Amino acid sequence: MSKRRVMPAGLLMCLLAAAPASAQAVAMEGVLDAPKARLSSERASGDVGRLLHWVSESGDNRRLPFAIVDKVDARVFVFDANGVLLGATPALLGVARGDVAPAGIGDRKLSSIRPDERVTPAGRFVASLGSNLAAKEVLWVDYASAVSLHRVVTNNPRENRLQRLATESALDNRISYGCINVPAAFFDDVVKPSFSGTDGIVYVLPETGPLDMVFAMDPIPK
Repeated sequence: MSKRRVMPAGLLMCLLAAAPASAQAVAMEGVLDAPKARLSSERASGDVGRLLHWVSESGDNRRLPFAIVDKVDARVFVFDANGVLLGATPALLGVARGDVAPAGIGDRKLSSIRPDERVTPAGRFVASLGSNLAAKEVLWVDYASAVSLHRVVTNNPRENRLQRLATESALDNRISYGCINVPAAFFDDVVKPSFSGTDGIVYVLPETGPLDMVFAMDPIPK
């Protein structure tokens, strides 16, 4: 599946600096006009808040709906194109801690993937709705690594995935091969309507280093 490349905001700013004033005014539409994104009263980590501030100020989402996945807190936040929070939920993530998926993992059989390779990769991904090999609807996040955001999988009762989602702690939310599991109702009521008929951006926060290790951003206010 091909993915559309989006020019990083930093590169855009460099190009604009050398452009005539009239060209700058046209090109900056959609960057400076972005309203302040907000989390309302939803509980969120400092890294979620800092990334959201940067997305709002830079227009990095390019007027597309977007989601932020916080692996440390095991939570997903979905926003509309203007940065308005549409919903948040606990999530299940790859059992292995890390930020880079093994090379070629998307072409391997699940049975060949060791527990230490089951990583939810960090990064900025252009995401779109589609189907997996089981004809199940998913939001493809990193197609090359076969990582998607989808309804929680419950076909193995011993994994207790629904119970893991329901606990207050994030310590038991690492169970998947790398995909991001969310409650079925959240996928149906928030994710699917938000990404229907359009691409979107999914930001997966790193858990082994700072935000600017992954995202090409200017220094983020602390």
